[in-house]
Amino acid sequence: MSVTISEAPDFAPVRALRMAVFVHEQGFTEASEFDALDATATHLLASDGSRPIGCARLYMDGGEGRIGRICVLPEGRGRGIGAALVHAGLAHYAAREVGIVALGAQVRAMPFYEGLGFTAYGPVYDDEGVPHRMMRRAP
Repeated sequence: MSVTISEAPDFAPVRALRMAVFVHEQGFTEASEFDALDATATHLLASDGSRPIGCARLYMDGGEGRIGRICVLPEGRGRGIGAALVHAGLAHYAAREVGIVALGAQVRAMPFYEGLGFTAYGPVYDDEGVPHRMMRRAP
């Protein structure tokens, strides 16, 4: 099967993916996982055939584009799906002439984002017991 990335037609598959990865697998609370940004953000959905397998959330923060809530189900990891979601997010912002794109990375995932051209800035911060650090990529 081939993996496709598209804007999510509705929030249900995105919610299910984020529940599976962030709430059930990683232990974040449901209350912290879903917020007001979800209503206005663009949500990308990665599908393996007709099965949702990953997602990401895009929104503007001041003049910077943000990519967040990037997740891939365990059976899809190591196949380039996370990188494809990030590249789709970067293309989304490039089409809108947004120069700087930032994200809050789990510290353990920073090498993945560095490989996609992001650089760390600012101090490490805690998000429900998981260390994170801001990263950005400029054109």
